[in-house]
Amino acid sequence: MIYSLEEFEKFDKMKSKVIKYVLYKKRTEQEIRQKFAKEFDENILDDIIEELKEDKYIDDYKYIERAVSEFINLKSLSLKEMKYKLYSKGVKSSLIDEYISNNIEELEEYELKSACKIVSKKKNSMKIEDIKLYLLKKGYREENVREAIESIR
Repeated sequence: MIYSLEEFEKFDKMKSKVIKYVLYKKRTEQEIRQKFAKEFDENILDDIIEELKEDKYIDDYKYIERAVSEFINLKSLSLKEMKYKLYSKGVKSSLIDEYISNNIEELEEYELKSACKIVSKKKNSMKIEDIKLYLLKKGYREENVREAIESIR
């Protein structure tokens, strides 16, 4: 889009505001759209987002990589819970599916370890059947639940 000098200065000011928002904490394209939808004209926001994508300030695939890395290091989640958390940030399902298929072995191993960790924490306070139901409700795959429960027997 071609801007007059006044429009360019306004565009640049808005772009700086979006960059600050992204640099404070990595954000998805959808989070940026939600934050600035009422503040900026949609066409200008589209232009800003495109520029920031070209400059690698916005990269939803990299966002997935960072988020999954944090999940693995800090939480015990099923793959289904990970997907849900990423969907809730507005990441496209096709990107999530691509990431998962590219890293399926590592993610399945993580899910099993996560299930084992939960089983070992809850084995003294819950019945095995209740732990199994708990894990299944959280989206753990049945074979991982079975293997995690067998690991404590």
